Amino acid sequence: MDNAPHSDSTDSDDTARQPHHHHHHFLFPPSSASSTPTQSRSTSPLPQFYPQPTSCPSESDSEEPHSPLLRTHHSRPPWWREQPRRPWWSVAPRRREERAWRPARLARRWLRRLVRHPFFPSQPITIVLTLILFSIFAISLTLLLMYVLNPDKEPLPWRAYCSVPSLAPPFDRLLPPNSPHVYPNYTNVHTVPPFPHADLDQLPPAGILVGVFSIASSFERRMLMRSTWATHPRSRDGAGQGDGGLSTSRTIVRFVLGQPSKDWERRIKLEMEMYNDLIILPITENMNNGKSYTFFSWAAINAWVPPVYNPSTVPPPSFSYSNFTSEPPSLATHDPYLAWQDVNSGKPKPWVRPDFVVKVDDDSFVMLAELEARLRLELHNNTRSDKPNLHRSQEGATNSSTSLPLTTARSHSSNQLSASAIATNDPLVYWGYLVTNRLHIFMAGELYALSWSLVDWVSKDPIVKTLIWGAEDKQTAKWMRMHPRASQVRWTSERCWIYDHPRSGTVYSHGYLFPSEVTRVKHAMLAAQEEKETLAQAPVQGNGGSTPTATVASVGLGGTPAAWGLSSVSTFGARYTPPLPDLSTTHSVEALVEGSAMSLLREGSPMTPEYAWTHREGRKTRYEGNRVGGTVVVHFIKKNMWYLETAIAMLEGAEESESERYEAGKTTTLTEETRSYSHASSIQRSGKRQSRVH
Repeated sequence: MDNAPHSDSTDSDDTARQPHHHHHHFLFPPSSASSTPTQSRSTSPLPQFYPQPTSCPSESDSEEPHSPLLRTHHSRPPWWREQPRRPWWSVAPRRREERAWRPARLARRWLRRLVRHPFFPSQPITIVLTLILFSIFAISLTLLLMYVLNPDKEPLPWRAYCSVPSLAPPFDRLLPPNSPHVYPNYTNVHTVPPFPHADLDQLPPAGILVGVFSIASSFERRMLMRSTWATHPRSRDGAGQGDGGLSTSRTIVRFVLGQPSKDWERRIKLEMEMYNDLIILPITENMNNGKSYTFFSWAAINAWVPPVYNPSTVPPPSFSYSNFTSEPPSLATHDPYLAWQDVNSGKPKPWVRPDFVVKVDDDSFVMLAELEARLRLELHNNTRSDKPNLHRSQEGATNSSTSLPLTTARSHSSNQLSASAIATNDPLVYWGYLVTNRLHIFMAGELYALSWSLVDWVSKDPIVKTLIWGAEDKQTAKWMRMHPRASQVRWTSERCWIYDHPRSGTVYSHGYLFPSEVTRVKHAMLAAQEEKETLAQAPVQGNGGSTPTATVASVGLGGTPAAWGLSSVSTFGARYTPPLPDLSTTHSVEALVEGSAMSLLREGSPMTPEYAWTHREGRKTRYEGNRVGGTVVVHFIKKNMWYLETAIAMLEGAEESESERYEAGKTTTLTEETRSYSHASSIQRSGKRQSRVH
């Protein structure tokens, strides 16, 4: 009986505990004996989408161990907490930012891989060695590219330029149809005609504005130019007795600067007040970002030069700009003497437009009389009596349309040419040193001249204004090809008398050149050509009477012999060294003259510097008695010491050397002795005749 009530009580207790177990089964899981075992994992692939019993799932989930290999299904947040999706037509800025940073992430990924590479240096010594090797590789690659891209690898045949230009033509390849016509166009084996021309002094001088490109800090260089070639009589008047400054009476020199910085502004203002020779352009200082274009645009409005003061045999021609005048500006100390004299007279003549505007670098030394003589002949190229074949195009057509005939004078008569006809006949001259290589054809930037009509067109053409950035001399050549009358623009080249300083060591470098040395070069070149032709025409024994083909063992630029580029002073690619150590100042400058006895001195030579100096050529001999005909520009003068050397060589020196004076005196003495002896002999003969008569 005890068992029965006990079982009843147990059942009643279980019944009474059932609700409690229903609410707290998650704290006390039921035993396996009293509950049916359930599967630990649902057989459905998506069990969360099917209803589950209320008791077993919680118990089975609580008993299932958590493992990283088993995927945990997280419940989705309520719909009101989800981010609203963007419509398909909207562009997500976050996605654009991710795309923008994608290259950066890719670069970081590759950089991370590179740094983690086993061969990447990690120790300090290996890092230093790697940087050194990388620097050597970068420098070597840069030098290699510079050498490959540099067209100047051989010294230029300057001896052919000065004697027989047809032996070294400016172009060693066929040119496209729109290439410019280069003058002079010498025919085969024709030497350079003598200079100056016989009619030079009969022509009126050309009006020239020389703009020297400088910067605010180059005050010392500007002072060197003011005190040397801008004002020196041998630069303005020429060699020998000169012409009293008549040839350069219309040549004005000004220095062209950009806007100075605050530190230099007051100094530039004081310099302008003192010398009156500065042109401040409304641009920031630069070299290849529009300074040349701005200068020509300024010149088209503000450029004026003195008029013709003294009448000449040939009257000045009439051009479209001949009647534009202006009051004389404030003169500079180095302006022409005749301009000062005219202003001080109280009734100055109005100034006129220049015939040429010249751009010059401040590392150039310019002989003004030589420059004016060349440009004067270009301005009046159709007024020469012999009309040489110097300015003929490659098709054989003359350029008479680019200049007026000799009889055209400045006149206001009724039969004067119309303005359109005069404008058509304005000279179109682009003058300078022609540089030709496989990439470009242009006039070198150390000095080139544009006639007034070209300057005026450059300042007004809208397309030119868009082509002002880049190497300024090459851009100027592009402008000339764009001219509406580009086929009539005369690209006149002077390749003999424009060269680099002897110490520069460039392909354009050789000793200071004078006409006497060029005459000797001409004779040597012609003799070599005659000998070559003789050998080519002579039959060879054992060759069946056939003529051999002339070959050259040593060949330089463009297939020319390397001897045509040799210099007695400088060597291409090598630093200049004096012929002998411890030379005096005058002797060292004389050693820089091409072909001089001083430049030929060597160690162990029997000739001494004193003997070479005594037997040098005087200025009269070097210029062969002419006023002009020598060096026009010496370029690449990077040091002020080189500038002073050039000034001494070009502007100083006696007209006759000691040996020349001695020879002249000796000749005079012999002449006087011969005359006295002849006079005495004649008296003696007459006395004998009289004695015979008696």
